[in-house]
Amino acid sequence: MNSLLRSTARCLRSGAAVFLPRQADGRVLSAPARLLCAAADNQKDLGEMVKKDKVVVFMKGTPAQPMCGFSNAVVQILRMHGVDDYAAYNVLDDQDLRQGVKDFSNWPTIPQVYFNGEFVGGCDILLQMHQNGDLVDELKKLGIHSAMLDAEKESK
Repeated sequence: MNSLLRSTARCLRSGAAVFLPRQADGRVLSAPARLLCAAADNQKDLGEMVKKDKVVVFMKGTPAQPMCGFSNAVVQILRMHGVDDYAAYNVLDDQDLRQGVKDFSNWPTIPQVYFNGEFVGGCDILLQMHQNGDLVDELKKLGIHSAMLDAEKESK
């Protein structure tokens, strides 16, 4: 019961407005970006978290309200490509999650981006992929049509 109260408090502090029913594994979801408000306890949980959605972002804040410039940049890059349907985990709500994801990926910084359970990198890597066109190709492999292709066609 205590963990449920802590989870609810974290959700309310994060600004999540709409909650979906409690999941069987104990996580609480909010509707807009499926922000998970409860944190994973171990590496197995993190492995499941990154595989649950095609695109997963561990960030500071939420997609609606990023709390650092690098997290904001990742959200903006995904938005430019028309990627709105992704799981976003706010690491500021749970220090165990924040450290756990760094240990899981062996990557020291946040944000962290995963495609189909595979670690892609942080803001710098996603920005480089966006700039050189690799992000369009990677999204296509996920079955996601990049809005940048439509913008490119319209400009011709």
